[in-house]
Amino acid sequence: MRDLLIFMLVCCAAFIFVTLGSYQFELWRLQQQRDSLISERELQKCKRLMEKYASVTALKKAQPKDFLEDVRDLMSCPWTVNRTQMEISRTELYYCCNATEGLILTRRNTPLGQKITYDGERKRTRVVDKFLFNMLPERTPWKSGGHLGRCAVVGNGGILRNSSCGSEINAADFVIRLNLAPINFSADVGVKTSLVTANPTQIRRGYPNLKKSPEPLAQRVSAYGNAPLLLPAFAYAFCTELSFQVHRALRPLRPKQKVVFFNPDYLLQLDRYWRRKGQRAMRLSTGLMLASMALELCDEVDLYGFWPFGFDLDKQAVPHHYYDNVGPKPGAHAMPQEFLQLLKMHSKGALKLHIGKCQ
Repeated sequence: MRDLLIFMLVCCAAFIFVTLGSYQFELWRLQQQRDSLISERELQKCKRLMEKYASVTALKKAQPKDFLEDVRDLMSCPWTVNRTQMEISRTELYYCCNATEGLILTRRNTPLGQKITYDGERKRTRVVDKFLFNMLPERTPWKSGGHLGRCAVVGNGGILRNSSCGSEINAADFVIRLNLAPINFSADVGVKTSLVTANPTQIRRGYPNLKKSPEPLAQRVSAYGNAPLLLPAFAYAFCTELSFQVHRALRPLRPKQKVVFFNPDYLLQLDRYWRRKGQRAMRLSTGLMLASMALELCDEVDLYGFWPFGFDLDKQAVPHHYYDNVGPKPGAHAMPQEFLQLLKMHSKGALKLHIGKCQ
């Protein structure tokens, strides 16, 4: 009798175990099917979004609320580089503008006696004399020709604050920064710098006694190591002397940190290139200029801090810059329209936009 009872208990336990196991297996199988269906739906949604935002016409029709939700969803979609689209952009930019050989003025591309036309004041010219020629480098101070590796172009948008993107940015082969942006937010923006731009207006406002007191500027640019400092010396008349002052001030104090000048012909051709693609602003932003350079010279392009809106993807307010809330001169740039062009290229796989927190 005792053996029979034990046998019955063992059989009941086995039945319960098998039943529960089958139930758990069925639950797992159903969960896998559900996850597969969700994953498939998400992939299809991502595909539709990328197709939608690969079209400029679709971008113009987007409503603000729908647009914000679309961008949030798009940023969560898997992204892969499209080598074909990258080569199309690289080839277009090379044949129209040629950053490879003409991004900056050098002794190789700007001989003595050549007449320079200002890109912002096209009736204004300047002849290259010995004074200017001696300020020019022999060649670009970085390797070019599409061999810069993976490039990170760090915009100054407030979306970068608390983004934790610093380590990703530092991991890039070549890091471009804009308008002497501070790097004391290192967890969000990193510290590595390969090229940094400066705006003559910020030089005039921030360093009015540069001739007598160059040390504060030298101290500021030292934060970027020996990364070349790039200025638009021939955009407008007032830019020229300010840019020359920067060159003269830093040469003895920062001899290894080159001061170089944008080639105005490159910027003029770049402006025409983007106008053919729908840009109508008075002047391209520095961010779009350097993103264009990266598209031509880099193997892969990642953009950080390119977000021209006063709110993030969760509709929370963000400052204009990650370091302050001072906006640009009204009418100078068309930041939202530029962003749409970059979003279009992200959707095509030509470059990658990083908006919000980095993983």
